[in-house]
Amino acid sequence: MTSASGPTAAWRPGTQDGDPLPTGPAGRLSRPDGGNGHGPETGPPTVTIGSYPDYPAAQRVVDYLADNRFPVEHTAIVGTNLTLVETVLGRMTTGRAGLLGAGTGAWFGLFIGLLFGIFTVGNWLAVIVVGLVIGAIWGAVFGAVAHAMTGGQRDFTSASSLRAGQYAVTVDAQLADQARQLMGRMQMPGSPANAR
Repeated sequence: MTSASGPTAAWRPGTQDGDPLPTGPAGRLSRPDGGNGHGPETGPPTVTIGSYPDYPAAQRVVDYLADNRFPVEHTAIVGTNLTLVETVLGRMTTGRAGLLGAGTGAWFGLFIGLLFGIFTVGNWLAVIVVGLVIGAIWGAVFGAVAHAMTGGQRDFTSASSLRAGQYAVTVDAQLADQARQLMGRMQMPGSPANAR
């Protein structure tokens, strides 16, 4: 199949630059690099001024720099070697799921009871208590039913967290010497002399 060339042959209604897809949300996608082929902008170059085994140590360094009037808006704490840790908190049974659901429902019922209690002329305390009790009952029912519907595929509760193996403090390259001078006066294990 051949296509005609020329300024009038390439244009079609609803298109731009001969592209068959119109621009816009459902049309031609824009390049994330702005069309220059160099990738997204990454900001000014940075230098690592220290690496620390835990976050509080890196935080102390940035806090020390801030206390000494260093422009800390040009610093970053970068966690590397990330690990997802899921800590198992306990066994989940239908009864426990119902109990947790009752607690959540009670909070919601308390909120609704307080909301209706504001506009009640009579006994507002009774409205709050009724809202709390109804919320707890419905929460327990929904919690138990939701757990029973999993079919025993996840009979435990857990909490997930991300942990880094190392934390690096980086600064913009033009401020690296100033940051190193300040850190040279800092008395801390893991300061640049001891940092990896």
